[in-house]
Amino acid sequence: MDAAFTAEQDEIRRTLRDLLARHAGPGEVRAAVRTAEGHDPALWRRLAQGLGLPGLALPEEYGGAGCTPTELALACEETGRALLPSPLLATAVLAAPLITALGTPSQRAELLPRIADGTLTAALAVPGGSTAAALGLTGDNRAAPWSGGGRAGGIQARHGDGGWRLYGEADRVLDGHSAGLLLVAAHTGGYPRSRTLLFLVRAELRVPTELQVRTEVSGGASTEAFTDASSGAEGLTRTRLTSLDETRPLARVELRDTPAVLLGADTETVDVCGALAATGRTAAAVLAAEAVGAAAGALERTVAYVKEREQFGRAIGSFQAVKHRLADLYVRVEAARSAAYYAAWDPEAGPLALAQALETARTVAGEAVQLHGGIGFTWEHEAHLYVKRAAADELLFGPVHRLRDHAAVRAGLFGDVPAQALAHGAAV
Repeated sequence: MDAAFTAEQDEIRRTLRDLLARHAGPGEVRAAVRTAEGHDPALWRRLAQGLGLPGLALPEEYGGAGCTPTELALACEETGRALLPSPLLATAVLAAPLITALGTPSQRAELLPRIADGTLTAALAVPGGSTAAALGLTGDNRAAPWSGGGRAGGIQARHGDGGWRLYGEADRVLDGHSAGLLLVAAHTGGYPRSRTLLFLVRAELRVPTELQVRTEVSGGASTEAFTDASSGAEGLTRTRLTSLDETRPLARVELRDTPAVLLGADTETVDVCGALAATGRTAAAVLAAEAVGAAAGALERTVAYVKEREQFGRAIGSFQAVKHRLADLYVRVEAARSAAYYAAWDPEAGPLALAQALETARTVAGEAVQLHGGIGFTWEHEAHLYVKRAAADELLFGPVHRLRDHAAVRAGLFGDVPAQALAHGAAV
């Protein structure tokens, strides 16, 4: 096997890195997260229409580039290096593969070209904020109760003369406040034959001049939330939540008798859980590359800083203790990068690569704050942004020990495991 990147893959990396260096510095990132969309719309259009990032892994017949997940992983490694807030992950990594796998020919023909050119963004909404479980990263998504179920809980779907209607809510939906299309996981079939299906909810965003700000009280603490009062679809309310990592905007999606369209044509034979699990494995590989990019970005900034910061008349980077710490971090980053690149070639290794990358990002970000000294703790410095990205990604797609446990169970390292253990990704 030739593991070297092609000239085209190297060009994707170089072009994107140059563009982000000019337009996605720490100042631009801070400004972008405070917009109504949660990202810079002008930069997103340039990335989508100029570089074709959302369509990298989409078939050419739908306006995509026809590339493999490897190219998408390389692109996300660069966006991770810059901590770029963008709809790329939610749209191209999570939503587009599900539409490709489950959508009818007419649904694919209508939606995928708009995703490829960046005019349509999408988000995956699963109840309970259980994205990792729904994607089969931390447990068997066929056995785990991630989507609620029964007569209540989760999101319920019912079919009537007017078509499908959804009722319920989903928390921690990545880019859910601004996406033009929502892929909603909902239960249908009643209690005896309850099963999870995916539905399309049109939510073309009409961005208000100023976001309405209201205060929500959760667990005794007040948090600021941004409400989009013009979500588009009937009965749909989307609330942008204050999140740990502002570059990962999260939303609560509330559905009150909201009209929806079934993704796919056959409710009996469609394998939603299988499609979610396959998407999850590829998404894990891409997320691993993105986390490696963030870790590498934090390490590069730290190396640059210790070369300039002087103490006792010499740069602190010349001290042996500092050199050893940086060397250890470099080894961690390169090991995680190798795992992420392998997973991009073989998505079956995605969850393990993601676990290693998230752990590396957390370690490197923490050490970056320490090695920056007093300035590393300040709000004005960008070191805390890397810490928040590492922590938020583990909350959304981990935790690390659950990723590893479920990967070990799937590999059969513990022999026959009961279904309950499979559901929770635990080894017994």
